[in-house]
Amino acid sequence: MKLHNLKPAAGANGKEKRIGRGEGSGHGGTSTKGHKGAQSRSGYSKKAGFEGGQMPIQRRLPKFGFNNINRVEFKAINISTLQELSEKTGVEVITLDLLIDAGLVSKNDRVKILANGTLTAKLDVTAHAFSKTAVAQIEAQQGKATKI
Repeated sequence: MKLHNLKPAAGANGKEKRIGRGEGSGHGGTSTKGHKGAQSRSGYSKKAGFEGGQMPIQRRLPKFGFNNINRVEFKAINISTLQELSEKTGVEVITLDLLIDAGLVSKNDRVKILANGTLTAKLDVTAHAFSKTAVAQIEAQQGKATKI
């Protein structure tokens, strides 16, 4: 290591603007904010979606559709996934805690069991909702489908 090889650590080269520290700093006077206008004033904060006075995109585009505020979103879990889980872990009782531990759902998800795939194991499944076909498949194997 020689003196001509020395470099400052990354991010430590002192290039930050020291604003409002007088004329000698090179950023005195208006403190890099320019003259007049909202952005030069203290307390200024740009509104979300503000486009400098131009009509914002959320007002230019037409509104359409309907969002139901009472809609309940479910995380769909297929019967085939439950079959794989029971084969892997060797359990016959599948609860929400088991699904959370397996990483299939998060703790705030509402779970619906769907009938995609085939079930060969006898399982007792607990979930928020079931499709009719899923209940039929679970009960065909002498299992139980319990709604929370």
